[in-house]
Amino acid sequence: MSAGHEEHHRNLSDGWIRAAVFGVSDGLVTNLSLILGFAGAHPHPATVRLAGLAGLVAGGFSMATGEYISMTAQRELFEKEIEVERKSLAESPEDEIQELIEVFLKQGISDSTARLMASEVMANPEAALRLHAREELGMDPSAIGSSWRAASSSFVAFSLGASVPLFPWFWPSTWSIWLSISLGAVASLAVGAVTGIFSGRGPVRTAVRQLVVTTLAAGVTYGVGHLIGPPQ
Repeated sequence: MSAGHEEHHRNLSDGWIRAAVFGVSDGLVTNLSLILGFAGAHPHPATVRLAGLAGLVAGGFSMATGEYISMTAQRELFEKEIEVERKSLAESPEDEIQELIEVFLKQGISDSTARLMASEVMANPEAALRLHAREELGMDPSAIGSSWRAASSSFVAFSLGASVPLFPWFWPSTWSIWLSISLGAVASLAVGAVTGIFSGRGPVRTAVRQLVVTTLAAGVTYGVGHLIGPPQ
């Protein structure tokens, strides 16, 4: 690597980033749709507010629980496989050295260098475990994610997204539904743009995509509420 050249990569192995991004989007779409579904039936504003609050709390805990369970299951699976690999390194070092040699050979390294590298790696048990885990399991034992971090990030992110279309209903007026729609649209564009910047796909495309998805979901639920709500 040339002097002064550095590459900076974000750590995407931890589940909290994915949980946070998904949580904000899901909270916004879910609660905006729920609020407009109730608003479409033209109930008392307090009913819409209660529905929005219930959707925020229930959805937040549902997201957090799902993330915690999935991340815990993934972590336990990885930990089990890592222990299997650790045991194999201790009991069958010759086989593990040969596996490393084959890995290096596939990368175009000469046979003599591959054997030397495998021996060097195997001399450090933790380095050998990390390399075997990356090559065989596709993961790093030191970066398998935190269940609590993913769950808490998901809860907070969902709640933030869900609170945006709910604000107008704390001070109800004839404009509450339009304010919910406007705030939801602006938030959708913002979430989509941030997602695009983060993923490197460009903010405009992902912002428009997020707005279309949100509009479709909210429009359908508003229509359902309007059609099956009590007659005015």
